Amino acid sequence: MTTIKDRPNTALLVVDVQNGVVGGAYARDAVVSNIRHLVERARQERVPVVWVQHSGDEELVEGSPDWQIVPELTPDQSEPLIGKRYGDSFEATDLEDVLAGLGVGRLVVTGAETDACIRSTLHGAFTRGYDTTLVGDAHTAGDKTSWGAPPVDQVIAHTNLYWSFQDAPGRTAGTVETGKVDFSPQD
Repeated sequence: MTTIKDRPNTALLVVDVQNGVVGGAYARDAVVSNIRHLVERARQERVPVVWVQHSGDEELVEGSPDWQIVPELTPDQSEPLIGKRYGDSFEATDLEDVLAGLGVGRLVVTGAETDACIRSTLHGAFTRGYDTTLVGDAHTAGDKTSWGAPPVDQVIAHTNLYWSFQDAPGRTAGTVETGKVDFSPQD
């Protein structure tokens, strides 16, 4: 289905599930639990798990406690870990090369923050030709209502809604719940 040739595999993408990103995030424990379940399933099914870890100059300083992936999730040493500095996990990283090496043309996306890095990564993947599935109960964000944003539950609901209707020639998108994720290779 993807417009990327000869890449039938699916990968689970875990974006920015770091202490300083999800520490006070909406439904943090439930979201991290769902991601942990997906990571375990992906490993059992021999589906690549690719981790993304954001760093910045003033916040999420590389090596700091806030920069660390949450303790409930532990990347395996054999799993790729992509460092990034921008919202889109593809921007100025080697994510595309890693996915090409794994034969991945379809991404199952989880993580944080819904209204920033998740949205940017979804669109970045889709415009690069990937089939892109958002796991609707496995992404979250912090409260930004003081800046005029809607409450986080509404941000999540809106993102899940609009991504379920995303389409383009030769690519698929959609939103599914954790229990309905299908890691099967695509035709």
